[in-house]
Amino acid sequence: MKALVYHGPGQRGWDTVDDPTIIDQTDIVVKIDTSTICGSDLHILKGDVPETTPGTVLGHEAVGTVQEIGSNVSTVAVGDRVLLSCISSCGRCRFCKEARYGQCLGGGGWIFGHLINGLQAEYARVPFADNSVYKIPEELSDEQVLFLADILPTAYEVGVLNGKVTPGDVVAIVGAGPIGLAAILTASLYTPGRIVAIDLADGRLESARHFGADVTINNGSEDALAEIMELTDGLGVDVALEAVGVPDTFELAADLIRPGGRVANIGVHGHSATLHLEKLWTRDVTITTGLVDTRTIPQLMKLVASGRLDPTVFATHHVSLQDTMSAYDTFADAANTGALKIVLQGGESDRKPDVLVGAASAS
Repeated sequence: MKALVYHGPGQRGWDTVDDPTIIDQTDIVVKIDTSTICGSDLHILKGDVPETTPGTVLGHEAVGTVQEIGSNVSTVAVGDRVLLSCISSCGRCRFCKEARYGQCLGGGGWIFGHLINGLQAEYARVPFADNSVYKIPEELSDEQVLFLADILPTAYEVGVLNGKVTPGDVVAIVGAGPIGLAAILTASLYTPGRIVAIDLADGRLESARHFGADVTINNGSEDALAEIMELTDGLGVDVALEAVGVPDTFELAADLIRPGGRVANIGVHGHSATLHLEKLWTRDVTITTGLVDTRTIPQLMKLVASGRLDPTVFATHHVSLQDTMSAYDTFADAANTGALKIVLQGGESDRKPDVLVGAASAS
């Protein structure tokens, strides 16, 4: 099969690799119908995620059709259309029992495109299928659920829920890329008093207004801290969500917060940032970090099905899975291309599904 393969910092290829097979009897093999590229993939390519080794297939967000199932899989069947979560769950360890699936001790967590081969491929092996995939209602399209694999639950859980957004809050979102926009969309579910989006790109700030931001600030031409203080009568915001993953944006988020406020870091950080305790230690500020658990996927899918949430607004580009290499160039140059999320659409395949449970040999 063909797949997008990481070959080391700054290097990737659209390569022919071995077809996946069932290794453990809790696995399934899925034909990838639709997938997408994430900012985390760009972090891997920059060398920010050293755990990912050369030769790994990238990608951790996809919708697919079940082709083969292990003998211990009971919740899906061959032919089912499923959403593949970016987080896998063994279902048995302490953290999985606490619904902290991102911290799984049993071989799960963030493994797709990170520690094992991922989902920007024609086919994929999916471990712990009973706990880690979600059957898709017939009435929902691939595109309606694709972004529930990562960016929406990430923004919602690590940002909105960790930041404890409540009605009437002034919420600052530092970074108006896909995660920041997802934070705007899901924060809006809690009727904050005002949502302020901060970014350096006017195009992304325009998207932020489209997604529901009340105020936008270009921190390249404006002083975001001064603007926020004027907006909040000198207090600072109730909640600041960091959605970029670089030192400057984290430190800005901490500067924006009022006494007693909450800073929720969502961004993937590859370098150290300074925690200015000399300014924060007297201010009763709460700072949270986290890796998404995707425990809210069923809740978010219900909101999509009821028409309360429309994730399709993220899809700015649609290309064939075969064009993944050029799609990476488009996504990495989002400031000029306007790319938010690129939908990679798989083609028809002549591979026939194996209808025998556990038919693939272990290796």
